[in-house]
Amino acid sequence: MNIVQTFISRFLILILNFGLVIYSTNMWGSDGKGIISIVIANITIISFITNIFSGSSVTYFASKQKTEQILLYGYIWSLIVGVLVPLALSLFQDSEYTFYLVGLSVLSAFLTTNINLFVGQRNIKMFNLYTILQQALHVIFLALLIYGFNYLSVTTYFIAQMWCLGVLFLVSSYQVLKKCQFSKIRFSGKIQKLIFSYGWKTQLSSFIQFLNYRLSFYFLEFYKGIASVGIFSIGVAFSEAIWTVSRSLSVVLYSDVVNSNNENEILIKAKTSLKISFLITLGFIIFVVLLPSQFYTFIFGKDFSQTKKIILLLSPGILSIAVSNIIGFYFAGINKLRILNVKSIIGLIFTLIASVFVIPKWGIVGACIVTSISYCLSSSVLFWKFYQITDFKVKDFFFSRLEIKIMTQKLYGKNNLK
Repeated sequence: MNIVQTFISRFLILILNFGLVIYSTNMWGSDGKGIISIVIANITIISFITNIFSGSSVTYFASKQKTEQILLYGYIWSLIVGVLVPLALSLFQDSEYTFYLVGLSVLSAFLTTNINLFVGQRNIKMFNLYTILQQALHVIFLALLIYGFNYLSVTTYFIAQMWCLGVLFLVSSYQVLKKCQFSKIRFSGKIQKLIFSYGWKTQLSSFIQFLNYRLSFYFLEFYKGIASVGIFSIGVAFSEAIWTVSRSLSVVLYSDVVNSNNENEILIKAKTSLKISFLITLGFIIFVVLLPSQFYTFIFGKDFSQTKKIILLLSPGILSIAVSNIIGFYFAGINKLRILNVKSIIGLIFTLIASVFVIPKWGIVGACIVTSISYCLSSSVLFWKFYQITDFKVKDFFFSRLEIKIMTQKLYGKNNLK
């Protein structure tokens, strides 16, 4: 049931997110979309630092340490990093958006702490609800500012997002803190070290992998201008939309893994999630690629005529990441973090070297080729390790008749096989 609920919530998020993408491209064009993409990329970079104490470490230790202790370090760290890192970035980048970068970084980190606590407590329903509301309220506040107050600048996008995150943080904090006993709050060097040790390892891998996802943005901006970033970002947006299934399954799997000691049961769940992710992602890719080029131009505007070509070039990497996401969360859940760093570093080294030679010559097409190969390369490292420690076979990408029958019965609420 958690998987179904999470998938439905992610599907709603997908619709809302694409609504925002379509609106922003038509409202502010490729330049505006490029600005939004760069600012959001910067926020994501900052989040990897804040998430050392407010990310998956909150989920991992939710059932192992006192909630009061986890939240204490999550909030303090989020505030310090959310203010200082954007200010440091402003020394090297355009400082016009520093205020928004600070506000979004702090509020996003605060809310992430609360949401990850819900996952650690296996309260997937609350996780799904707040994930949907992040997109839904963003749309509502954006519409209110534009059509109610006639704010037409691209900064309206960030102001609306700040209001959205602020409201959700206040509401979620009430739910979380009303169950806490503030008298139990203590600074503990031991707990701090435990959280930091787990947090930095998971975030290092995620940050390096993110660079594989977004480094092309910065190379494109440097060599080809901000408009090329906006055009390329639409293809990346489709990639992340297609990963909706993979990420939904990964969240549920991770929650199950950190709360279970049954290794065989965990492995079976991982393989099942892997199969679902592979088959559904493949279906989405085929559907998106079959859409005519004119469809993308009609939806996003005349600046985005290359969208179909971009998605086609990215598709091998999209499929490989969709599957390796599952394996990555499996390794994170059993605290085998070294392999995650290794695979991310391999992909990053390739991206750095190849981008310098390919993107200046081939522009957006070059960025697609480099990104797709990097995805496949880093994913293959996880496949190899997963193959080593399990009896995984190629046939495990597909469902047997018995597995299909069992899943069908679960969906219809039947418990007995006939």
